[in-house]
Amino acid sequence: MQIADTLELAPYAERAYLEYAMSVVKGRALPAVQDGQKPVQRRILFAMKDMGLTHGSKPVKSARVVGEILGKYHPHGDSSAYEAMVRMAQEFTLRYPLIDGVGNFGSRDGDGAAAMRYTEARLTPIAEILLSEIQQGTVDFVPNYDGAFDEPTSLPARLPMVLLNGASGIAVGMATEIPSHNLNEVTQAAIALLKKPNLEVADLMQYIPAPDFAGGGHIITPTKDLCQIYETGKGSVRVRARYEIEKLARGQWRVIVSQLPPNTSAAKILAEIEEQTNPKPKAGKKQLNQDQLNTKKLMLDLIEKVRDESDSESPVRLVFEPKSSRVEPEHFVNTLMAQTSLEGNVSVNLVMMGMDNRPAQKNLKTILQEWLDYRVITVTRRLQHRLDAVEKRIHILDGRMIAFLHIDKIIQVIRESDEPKVDLMRQFGLTDIQADDILEIRLRQLARLEGIKLEKELNELREEQGSLKNILADENEKKKLIIKELQADMKQFGDERRTLVEAAERATLTQTTADEPITLILSQKGWLRARAGHDVDLAQIAFKEGDDLQQVLQTRTVQAVVVLDSLGRTYTLDPADVPKGRGDGVPIGSMIELQNGAKVVALLAGAADEHYLLANSGAYGFIVKLEDLHSRVKAGKVVMSLEDGETVLPPVKVYLSALINPDCKVVLASENKRLLAFSMGEMKVMAKGRGLQLMSLQDDDKLALVNVIASSDYELAIVGKRGGASVERLHIADISGKRGRKGKVLAISGSLKSMTGVEKELGVHLEK
Repeated sequence: MQIADTLELAPYAERAYLEYAMSVVKGRALPAVQDGQKPVQRRILFAMKDMGLTHGSKPVKSARVVGEILGKYHPHGDSSAYEAMVRMAQEFTLRYPLIDGVGNFGSRDGDGAAAMRYTEARLTPIAEILLSEIQQGTVDFVPNYDGAFDEPTSLPARLPMVLLNGASGIAVGMATEIPSHNLNEVTQAAIALLKKPNLEVADLMQYIPAPDFAGGGHIITPTKDLCQIYETGKGSVRVRARYEIEKLARGQWRVIVSQLPPNTSAAKILAEIEEQTNPKPKAGKKQLNQDQLNTKKLMLDLIEKVRDESDSESPVRLVFEPKSSRVEPEHFVNTLMAQTSLEGNVSVNLVMMGMDNRPAQKNLKTILQEWLDYRVITVTRRLQHRLDAVEKRIHILDGRMIAFLHIDKIIQVIRESDEPKVDLMRQFGLTDIQADDILEIRLRQLARLEGIKLEKELNELREEQGSLKNILADENEKKKLIIKELQADMKQFGDERRTLVEAAERATLTQTTADEPITLILSQKGWLRARAGHDVDLAQIAFKEGDDLQQVLQTRTVQAVVVLDSLGRTYTLDPADVPKGRGDGVPIGSMIELQNGAKVVALLAGAADEHYLLANSGAYGFIVKLEDLHSRVKAGKVVMSLEDGETVLPPVKVYLSALINPDCKVVLASENKRLLAFSMGEMKVMAKGRGLQLMSLQDDDKLALVNVIASSDYELAIVGKRGGASVERLHIADISGKRGRKGKVLAISGSLKSMTGVEKELGVHLEK
């Protein structure tokens, strides 16, 4: 029994996947640097050229073109070919459309094209840039999928179409997003680089400042960022709509949007505004959340009317009318930009198939240089092809000239010879080709008048032959010819830039909610609720059985709140999201992802530059700015590092005056009733970490209380509690020392409850 050959699965799967990946990369998704076309686009253009569908011909049904493409060159579904055709005909998609479509080829608002049986197509004049030299020996041809026809490996593009029209595609493991550019600018950059190959990207950007989108728009990305994109071949460009403020009677005004960023339509903008002004509850929710309510109020307070007045004369015309003419136009436009797709990012990823037939990410100079190298090759092949044709014609005409000069003998040889071709070659020194031509020409072509024409054509061909040889032998002459042709194409097809390039700040929504006072109430078991205003009667606040008040925080609705937990992590929540009903509120854990085993220690709010003293039960601590406690994620961030068994103590606010006051004291008390006071100057401001050792603890002692006392002139009031409260007063000087010392033992009954500074002359009683 014969054992079949076996193959390990892993190597086979790896090879098969790589073959598939490269097939997608080369055969479907990425354009070529030579002509800027993907295979399907190249086949469409070649098939239409082969069908004679030039810009001067009568258009034919798209279905007929698709059939030709599928039958000869592209053995895939008809939808893939037709969709590619449609895109090549859309003037709002391509900067320079290559197909002239007759009928419904889609709209800016995302409407699809009519079926291929209803539309017609032919090539545009600019498609000649890609196809005019294809039969002049400029490119290689390979057999099609079944070997019945030949198709070009690339098109002899006279301009770098990969930059002019750009491309978009997703391959396996890579993707491409090449924006379109202006023909005049790209041509000038190519000419400059051909003259001076040592130019860098920054030099080329003197000619190509930024992309030039089909729909116009306004690029606000700074020049240095654009330069970085063109240097690396990757990044994103910030683009906003073009608009004008139209003044009306009686001080009224409105905003007219005439150009939109790429991948944005009027329908999309209107849908976004409708969604914000008439929102629906999120999936699984019965009512709108606070963000939706805030956004709705914001938009309804600003916008009175929005309508789309686009037509054939104005492809884009969106009209926005404000609620009141007293609204600042800049604020109105900024809000629209921030809340809709009127401003957004356009990805740039300059990935393409290079001259080496390998996919790569390229910068601006590399793209232009590789195309110039390709152009030099195609022009050389075109000149050589023409030279070969000229020399072949000269060779034929030389033979005819011999026949013209010896017409009688030629006729006699032909009449009398059994093998006239051989005798003609022997007697007159003709080649095989010349003898065949003489035997096939008509006698009237050897008349005297024809002889004059023959001599004239020979002279013209020999002059052209010399010129072609001179250009082929001289690289400078070849460059001059390429530049001349580039300038001619620029003159014929060049146009003005559509996209404005002017750096500006991106639109941001600084405030989405009304700035109002609010009071947050946190219970000991972690239930959080809010009340409007700051005059809240706490006696009217009820808690669940077994629960009680932990903290009351007076803040404002526009001020983010920091939540500090007992394990050293901080979180940020929006006070506007906290329920304001009369109920018990919501568990704070539903608003933040509180880590396991942690409890809320404190809520903090205020200015970003406010300072707080953070300390833990291990007697380590530091001073931190409030802005460093903010977290961008729901799971929070670690601010204070702890060791096993340690917890964070309630933070103490440190005023700026205390930070610079050498007489200000940090006062500590441990569970074993040791007290220590040291100068605030010994503390360190940090963004996160474990901090400095504040007090030396013994055995199982832990830090219990921490406070900041403004002056040594204060007395320290300590409250202890076991059954009844006891108060002890002592001078700060009695417990002063250096940071990290053990401190002084305090004789007070019970466990420590609180510690505060009391001015001597006021005699304030601590207990309330």
